[in-house]
Amino acid sequence: MIDYLRQFNMASVLLRLTLAVVCGGLIGVNREHKRRPAGFRTYMLVCLGSAMTGVLSQYLWVMMNTQWAEVSALLEKKIDVSRIGAKAIGGVGFLGAGTILITDQSEVKGLTTAAGLWASACMGLAIGAGFYEGMLLGFLTIFLSIKVLPYIETFLMARSRNMNLYVELTSLERLKDFITLTKAIGIQIFDVELDRKRAAGGGVGVVLYLHLPKNQSHTKLLTDLSYSPDVRAIDEI
Repeated sequence: MIDYLRQFNMASVLLRLTLAVVCGGLIGVNREHKRRPAGFRTYMLVCLGSAMTGVLSQYLWVMMNTQWAEVSALLEKKIDVSRIGAKAIGGVGFLGAGTILITDQSEVKGLTTAAGLWASACMGLAIGAGFYEGMLLGFLTIFLSIKVLPYIETFLMARSRNMNLYVELTSLERLKDFITLTKAIGIQIFDVELDRKRAAGGGVGVVLYLHLPKNQSHTKLLTDLSYSPDVRAIDEI
């Protein structure tokens, strides 16, 4: 049955496009729940379009070696139908770039969404080519990386001794006092970036790159620093 479905026929094409819609949609549903820029329909369409590209490549190869064989021989040119898939992957790169944003707190968002779209396109090509084992492994890996790995990442990041902090202070003059307060807790400061435009009302936005002492909780540090009267807003990035 698997060998039959790898061949180019109506049953295999129908199965491949259905799998692309289902697998792409399932990954997109998770992103939709998290209010990400690319959700259910985006992932489904990217995977479906890539699968259609893979099917089209196989269709062209079959036609070039059967019904179009005489025309192909007259042209005396070798046609590489796999290049269609390569172009599809490049096109998804532009779509993914549109999901990457840099917030006012110098935080980069959308990288996971862009990577997910690219991986979904690769999975669609595997489906379109009839590589069902690769499709299944790819789907499980993508789904687990989006659904399960964020919990592991959060667990590890909460225990990391390196921390990036965005702080909005009432004025630039208060920066020295805030740095003194931070060092008094035993925090080592690697670097400081300023941007007055990020804070309204004459304030100043500051990005601090910190190294925490052993067993220092990120949440407790944020709580302690937020009590400072010079701090308008504080967040980990």
